[in-house]
This record gives sequence, C-alpha cells and structure tokens, in this order.
Amino acid sequence: MGDSEWQRVAGFRVVMSWPQTGCAPPPKTLVNLRARVAGFAGAVLIMAGIVAVAVAIGAQVHAPRPSLAAAGALGPLGGHGPRLRPSRPVSVDIPAIGVHSKLMHLGVNRDGTIQVPPLATRAGEAAWYKYSATPGEIGTSVIEGHVDNYQGPAVFFRLGALIPGDRVDVTLADGITAVFRVTGVREYTKSRFPSKTIYGAAGYAALHLITCGGAFDYSTGHYLSSTVVFASLTSSHRAHRAAG
Repeated sequence: MGDSEWQRVAGFRVVMSWPQTGCAPPPKTLVNLRARVAGFAGAVLIMAGIVAVAVAIGAQVHAPRPSLAAAGALGPLGGHGPRLRPSRPVSVDIPAIGVHSKLMHLGVNRDGTIQVPPLATRAGEAAWYKYSATPGEIGTSVIEGHVDNYQGPAVFFRLGALIPGDRVDVTLADGITAVFRVTGVREYTKSRFPSKTIYGAAGYAALHLITCGGAFDYSTGHYLSSTVVFASLTSSHRAHRAAG
C-alpha cells in the first residue's frame, strides 16, 4: 500500500495514509464514530446502573420510628398496679400493629450479650429474655424481636408505630393472658443505650419490648439505634381456648 501504515486504534484495524505533502492525516471518521458509539453505550450502562441502585434504595420500606408525641412515660404515674403470679410466657399479641407471635425463651451469649432469635430462620418470632421477670409479676419483663432481615420486615418491624394506650397481650403458660398498656415509645442510640432503665428492676409489673431502629449503617450492617416500648400491666383474663 505504498506509504500506508497498519495500526490498531481502540481494538479496530485501521489504515492511516500520510500524504507526501506533510499535512496531517485526514480525520478518522470511522474510528471516531465507533469510539463515540462505544463511549455513549458505556455512559448509558453507567447511568442505568445508577438508576437501578436509586430505584432499589427508593423501593426499600423503612420501619416506622417513634414520634416525639409517643415518648410518653417510662411507667405508670402512681401505685404498683396489679400483679400476677410467676408463669412463663408462651405468646405475644399486639393488635395495633398486627403482631401475633409465639415466644422463644432465650438467655445470654458467651460474651454476655443477650441472645436474639436466629435472623435467617426465625425472624418472624419474638423472644422473652428468660432472666427477666415473667410478664405480669412485679419487676421488668423483656421481650425482643428483629425489625427485619434479608427478606424483608420481621416480627417487630412496626414496633415504632405504637403509641401510649395501645394494648399488648402476653399469654402465659398457666392459661392467663396479661394485658399491658403502652406508656411510652422511645428511640435510643446504641452508643447511649440506657441498660439500667431497660433491664433494671421495677416496682410494678413492667414490660419492655425492644427492636433495632433508627438509621442503618451499610458499612457495618447494623442499625445505629434501638426502639423501646414501655408498658405496664393493667388487667388479666383467662386465655381463650381454640375450639377443637
């Protein structure tokens, strides 16, 4: 081809012909067009990825967080209120948020942290902390549950939507249902979690429901806060037996 030179540009085999006049070669129209098309396609793919991520984030359903108006009180205003004899809990019902769950009985891990239901297999169940008071006896009874897992909302997903006055029913092994009323719902950052307030002794029949809450830290895979519902025993009745 005389003075023609074969080269590869952006992976394409092209011919560059240099005239003897010493002028710059003519514009490589085909190469520029292909490069522009490739660049445009790459930009489209990048934008599509950004849009997909944005849609995925936007489609996430976030658990409700307690309002300031729901903070209420940590317990009843006065008196010890009613009490029940000790009996281990078997289930919990929270009509306002559609919760009905059997209760696991869990203790502590080797590092001293409280055990929680297995996230992958039993996120739909709540757990009674077996070293706390039984629901209805004088003292603090603690029930915990997950807010969500990798598949979506878990048993206590809507715990933060409760407000003072909402009912929490805990059915006990002796056939009695302990009826609690919410007095307050609060959110605490985990770095300033008031353990003594949540797990400490109480002079009345207290029930504390706990789940994760607040913002989610994607770098650690954990929520930064905890949602806590404070409730106290108001009454009790014989549990209804299913017809058989």
